[in-house]
Amino acid sequence: MIKSIKTTLGLATIIILSTMFITACSSQNPPLEKSGAQLWGENCVRCHNAPSPSAFSDNQWETVAMHMKIRANLNSSETAEIVEFLQMAN
Repeated sequence: MIKSIKTTLGLATIIILSTMFITACSSQNPPLEKSGAQLWGENCVRCHNAPSPSAFSDNQWETVAMHMKIRANLNSSETAEIVEFLQMAN
């Protein structure tokens, strides 16, 4: 009798903990979009020292971004955010 109670309590605990874990891992809100500064910091320094925003003109940043979009595997939205950040900081 005591063994069956312990088994039942053990199973109940496992079920409750599993439910809490699954609920905590599910995303109810969409992920927040990252700013251009965050994307620049996370992506550009993976392979090289990121140049200063003033290193290139606005037009040059657009050209650099077209090249780096492919090299860094960025999507169009991420690339636009990074270029906007660099042009504003320029």
